[in-house]
Amino acid sequence: MATSREQKEKMVADYLDRLSRSQAMILTDYRGLTVGQISELRRNLREIKGSFQVVKNTLFQRVLEQAGIPVRTEPLQGPLAVAFCMGDPQSVAKALLGFAKETDILRIKGAILGTRFLGPEAVKDLAELPPREVILAQLLGTVQGPMSDLVGIITAPLRELVQVLQARSEQGQQTAA
Repeated sequence: MATSREQKEKMVADYLDRLSRSQAMILTDYRGLTVGQISELRRNLREIKGSFQVVKNTLFQRVLEQAGIPVRTEPLQGPLAVAFCMGDPQSVAKALLGFAKETDILRIKGAILGTRFLGPEAVKDLAELPPREVILAQLLGTVQGPMSDLVGIITAPLRELVQVLQARSEQGQQTAA
């Protein structure tokens, strides 16, 4: 009996550790996947800084409560595996949805992003977002456009003054010659 309690405490500690390092967690129903398919999924997720772990529902719910994350109980019912996103949550969501479509077995139950619970549709929306680098480039372009216009407006009078002085200088040189 003591080892069972020790095992549960280790599981809770592991879940807490993964939760603290994760940017998001995607909850799935893995029922029907073979060991080989789960191994392939884990390998794919590892390449994009993700992990896939079958969790014990009651212990995982306890961990969420300890972390102050309110989660409805329906996503935690039945067989549950969690994809922990240590890197970009978007790429993990995209990989899971691709795998779910490929196998037609894996089912997305939802996700936890920060302290918010997201439904399965939000996970699809997350996967369809452009990559982080593209969003940052778009933001930079949005910020740079008005700034370059402002610089143009500020430097326009100086440019005009220089042109007037240069024309006046050339006019003076022509008169002297």
